[in-house]
Amino acid sequence: MATAPHEDGTEPAGISFQPPHRLVHSVRAEHGAAGSAWLAAAPQRLEALLERWELTFERVWAPGGRGSLLALVHQPDGTPAVLKLGVVAERTDQEGAALDHWGGSGAVRVLRRATADGALLLERLHGEVSLRSLPEPKSMLEAAETVRRLWVPPPADHPFPTVQDLTARHAATLRASHDQPWATELGPLIDDALAAHAELTAASPEALLLHGVFQQGKVLAGDRAPWLAIAPRPVVGERAYDLAWLARERLDTLIALPGAANAARRRIKKLADSLEVDRDRLRGWALFRSVTAGVDRLARGERDEGESLLEFAGWL
Repeated sequence: MATAPHEDGTEPAGISFQPPHRLVHSVRAEHGAAGSAWLAAAPQRLEALLERWELTFERVWAPGGRGSLLALVHQPDGTPAVLKLGVVAERTDQEGAALDHWGGSGAVRVLRRATADGALLLERLHGEVSLRSLPEPKSMLEAAETVRRLWVPPPADHPFPTVQDLTARHAATLRASHDQPWATELGPLIDDALAAHAELTAASPEALLLHGVFQQGKVLAGDRAPWLAIAPRPVVGERAYDLAWLARERLDTLIALPGAANAARRRIKKLADSLEVDRDRLRGWALFRSVTAGVDRLARGERDEGESLLEFAGWL
């Protein structure tokens, strides 16, 4: 165990590490003082979990995620694993519930859960190898096959939000952004996104368990399966919603292409057809989610990323 006493009976010093810069920036931007407090307490919380589950600490994974601390650890029998400590316990608990429901089919396996602590012990994948390491045609094919396995009926009495409920909050935030000085020229695009949202949520054609934030960077190489999804933000709704992030994959490369707008529209068509999803609904969700994300980035001062997302949305 990480906290076993020394031979002279004294207690060892606690583990020491610097949280990855990306995590620090994201947590403070989203959660303010509460985020800073979480970061300060993270080493002690991590050490307590190491002791409780008899894990040996290896190192913190960097660059890691934006909403959780990832520690590479070994189980008592020496098997490698990943200990994930989430900032928002409810979000991590929902992630664990979805991963449990998938049972390792298309997604990483949960080995242990600590709901109150927002912690998951996960099988170790090859974190340095995602679908983005493949050429684009191959990566999109593998992504489609992976996400297809995740689209299953949710468990009874599930804790997951619906697409309608989740996006209603996003739409309200988007509507309020009209009043921001930096949104002066975005009015027509915001209105288009809100109109698309209203039409899409008037009725949902299906209620499946979705990954929620599916993209190539969230599909890693594994040992028991070639590719496995990680880090879902599970939601219940239609498949077209789950493809919206994948539709804007490798956005920097897409923007640099000659005829980028046509390439983006072709991608929407190809994705929809390959996964038997309605093209117009996929286009609508890609538009709404890209505008929502773009406006959010601008509000945080992340201008380059925000403008790229809004440029993509404008092509649709």
